[in-house]
Amino acid sequence: MNPPVMTTSLAGLGPRHQGKVRDIYDLGDKLLLVATDRISAFDVVMAEPIPDKGRILTQLSAFWFRHLADLTPNHLLSLTVEEFPPACRPFQDLLEGRTMLVRKCKPLPVECIVRGYLSGSGWAEYRQTGAIGGLALPPGLVESQKLPEPIFTPSTKAELGTHDENISFADMASQIGAALAALVRDLSLAIYRRALAWAEPRGIIIADTKFEFGLADGTDEKLLLIDEVLTPDSSRFWPQEDYRPGGPQKSYDKQYLRDYLESLGWNKQPPPPPLPADVIADTRTRYLQALQSLTGEELG
Repeated sequence: MNPPVMTTSLAGLGPRHQGKVRDIYDLGDKLLLVATDRISAFDVVMAEPIPDKGRILTQLSAFWFRHLADLTPNHLLSLTVEEFPPACRPFQDLLEGRTMLVRKCKPLPVECIVRGYLSGSGWAEYRQTGAIGGLALPPGLVESQKLPEPIFTPSTKAELGTHDENISFADMASQIGAALAALVRDLSLAIYRRALAWAEPRGIIIADTKFEFGLADGTDEKLLLIDEVLTPDSSRFWPQEDYRPGGPQKSYDKQYLRDYLESLGWNKQPPPPPLPADVIADTRTRYLQALQSLTGEELG
């Protein structure tokens, strides 16, 4: 286990933007995405890191970028520090395994969520309205039930400390244009179906997941898959052997941490409650299990 990385401050690497998990350095025409070991829940960053989490997210995202390359281009340029700009070399030990050099692009202002099963905020909305994001669903569904077909339910992209909100496809189209919205929806569903077909024979159900897309800088404005892809931070991964519709599921993702925080009666506003050592260790174990099951790889 490597020493956890909670934050970075790398002199000479240009302006830094700090997201919930990633420290992003602007290198001009490229970005350096450093996945720290921070973890957020309910859009609040916890005070304690999850050791190796950033390396797990990076390795898993890289796997999926390769696996999906024929479906969609992505922003990944390199994972190898020797191929990064020379100013990165002094920080090689810190950057190795947790950093992606990526093409700069303009992120779309929405999160692209695909749901194959009824869980999380989708389950809560369905119980209230019988629909998710304006999409009506059959009556009488139970928590964690497989949906007749995967559905696309976009959401707002929350600023740090605020919460995402489900929106309708029409709302999304009004923000980014109908043609681009339709392209992103169809691509998100295609990626999800590809990932599901890969994961299920390996014992994992991908209940839902979140994608982000951006338009590449430059004249072509090509649509790129960006950020992270099909990780335990952005997806619900359920062990197939334990799947029982009608309630919550065992998981290899962040839901375990959310469930712990829910049990405390926390108001989901900063500051977050402290995380016990066993919750930190169990979260790390679940993330590692997702990596190993989905890729057949050990943590590099």
